[in-house]
Amino acid sequence: MTVPDTEALHNERDKTMNPIVYAIPVFMLTILLEAWVARRRGVAVYDIPDAITSLHHGLLSQVTNAFTKIATLGIYIAVYEAYRFTEWSMSSIPLWILALVLYDLCYYWAHRMYHEVNVMWASHVVHHSSEYYNLSTALRQTSTGALFGWVFYLPLAVLGIPWQMLVIVGLIDLLYQYWVHTELIGRMGVLDRILVTPSNHRVHHGQNDYCIDKNYGGILIIWDRMFGTFQAELFRPHYGLTKPVNTFNIWKLQTHEYVAIARDVRAARSWRSRLGFVLGPPGWQPRDAMSPRVDALRP
Repeated sequence: MTVPDTEALHNERDKTMNPIVYAIPVFMLTILLEAWVARRRGVAVYDIPDAITSLHHGLLSQVTNAFTKIATLGIYIAVYEAYRFTEWSMSSIPLWILALVLYDLCYYWAHRMYHEVNVMWASHVVHHSSEYYNLSTALRQTSTGALFGWVFYLPLAVLGIPWQMLVIVGLIDLLYQYWVHTELIGRMGVLDRILVTPSNHRVHHGQNDYCIDKNYGGILIIWDRMFGTFQAELFRPHYGLTKPVNTFNIWKLQTHEYVAIARDVRAARSWRSRLGFVLGPPGWQPRDAMSPRVDALRP
């Protein structure tokens, strides 16, 4: 098995970070533009402390990703070198398109598990903690997501997708998801049936009953239609968590659900219960629990 080139990984980390760094002025300008348009329309979609908190989370996630990308790329390359069936050509446009589609499928399942496995939800919950839905919310990202998400993309290594191709299609998938975090764009007709649009993603961020555990796609909403998790927007959702954290403290927003899991694990009476609190769905309780924790902090 070939050992990953550490220097190459460092160089790739720098290259993959640069597009995000270069996009920061675009993020800031579009956030200001959205706030101005919303004010002109008389729509309250921004809260300044909340938006600043989202920006802080975005900065923190970029700092942590600078270190975790090395490890996750190293694992991907090791699997690619040892187990790939074939090797995809970097010069084939159809293969690039297919790689993006397959990446988006892997993203769907990773994102879905972030909502359905408690310890993964503890990582992802910060993204759903804002009660406002705007472009700054897109930047409210986890700083611990790399602990889990890399596993879901290893099938792409086995299929033979080079790590350079993986990084680029992953960046495309990530940047696409920025613009859908807005209330200023309504329904988009036939596009709502194919793509993740603002209408579709508003449902995902809603805490209303009809919104829970719906619309996990990154670029394509067809995965949700295929796997039974699609929900059209019925009315304007109420955003945030079912039990608000009520803080702008970045550390608490990133870790509060981990703390809750640790508390439940310590109080558990059996290893089965301990595993349930970690790997079960958010809000999981043993059957004999006296007081089920129904406020599972779901969106």
